[in-house]
Amino acid sequence: MKFTELGLRAEILRAIAEQGYDTPTPIQAQAIPVVLEGRDLMAAAQTGTGKTAGFTLPILQLLSARDSGLSLKRFKPRCLVLVPTRELAVQVHDSVRTYGRHLRLKATAIYGGVGMGAQLSALKSGVDIIVATPGRLLDHIEQRSADLSGIEILVLDEADRMLDMGFIRDIRRIIALLPKKKQSLLFSATFSDEIRGLATGLLNDPLGVEVARRNAPAELVSQTVYHVDRERKRDLLIQLIDDHGWHQVLVFTRTKHGADALSDRLAKAGIKSAALHGNKSQNQRQRALDDFKRLKLNVLVATDIAARGIDIDELPHVVNYELPNVPEDYVHRIGRTGRAGSSGQAVSLVCVDEHKLLRDIESLLKRAIEKKVQPGFEPDPSIKPQPIQKPRGNVANGTQGARQSQPSRHAPSAPRGKPGAGRNTNGRASTAGHHSGQRHR
Repeated sequence: MKFTELGLRAEILRAIAEQGYDTPTPIQAQAIPVVLEGRDLMAAAQTGTGKTAGFTLPILQLLSARDSGLSLKRFKPRCLVLVPTRELAVQVHDSVRTYGRHLRLKATAIYGGVGMGAQLSALKSGVDIIVATPGRLLDHIEQRSADLSGIEILVLDEADRMLDMGFIRDIRRIIALLPKKKQSLLFSATFSDEIRGLATGLLNDPLGVEVARRNAPAELVSQTVYHVDRERKRDLLIQLIDDHGWHQVLVFTRTKHGADALSDRLAKAGIKSAALHGNKSQNQRQRALDDFKRLKLNVLVATDIAARGIDIDELPHVVNYELPNVPEDYVHRIGRTGRAGSSGQAVSLVCVDEHKLLRDIESLLKRAIEKKVQPGFEPDPSIKPQPIQKPRGNVANGTQGARQSQPSRHAPSAPRGKPGAGRNTNGRASTAGHHSGQRHR
């Protein structure tokens, strides 16, 4: 199947072709026709499947075909996309800009961490599409700067993560303000009872789409565990980077403090690195992401939540400097590499404290991961395990402001060769809106 067979208008197909794509991913091939029919959709998709374009493309089609140009006269947004983090808001907004660049539609992103001025201006001037985190959107609703009475399409992206982060009350408050008659799309990596309950109250006779087995790791990712003492992880990571000439490495830590400390240690060793977490300003986070994508940095050290906006074609290496407390998070971490036919490498540095976490991950994967010991870094068998502190919501995960923060789950992206988010273009869709105030989403 080609994009030209999906019934998309010429302006959208032109934008797709300009990105070098002609064939949809499985989630796109299944989701786009459903959305174009006006049906509600409940979709499950693995990380890196191109799901962002799976809903942005048909939404652009529908909005451009309905009452073209009238939205700007009435100054009411017609589509609302709710996302859990500001990084994902940027990613989705970029996808809208990329594929809507030849259309007269306007979009804005609303999230925390920067000032509200530009955001207020964008809303006042009128937009068709709002991409928002729940808390910041509620700020605008309370200030009466966001009118949701004209919403025709609602998207809940990464619904499982939003619930994990404690946004369920915010989501329900927002949904209560929307028109009863609307098209609703729910995307989630997993369908828990809570997700299904939310879907039952929101979706009307939805069509279900699932393109990958739940918690399936990327098939082209080689996975290796290095057993090492906790105090020697930094030195081992430095040696692995130097010995193998790794030039682009995404490293995961559990905490913001740990990300900062590791980044500083790498820099002292002559390895260009930066930390990415919720205590960084939005400008700092975006600059770090841009530098990493452009290979100005060799290593990006990130917490799980903060890493959600990282969308990089052919990312070669992911390192679990610390194993996640939730086994599913391991799958989502390593799913950032080995995309679209490209091989990738996932390395985990495991100390004695993490042996149970490793067993849980292998149980989830239903197979053992290759174990290695780097010469000179043999673990000391006399060292006793220490308890691993459970993350306390936003402190550990690198996000701020969730009213009820809970452990995180996963992260999305789009593979090379398939439409997705994250490319900056000079599109006609409005770029205003990388803004927010007190709630850091």
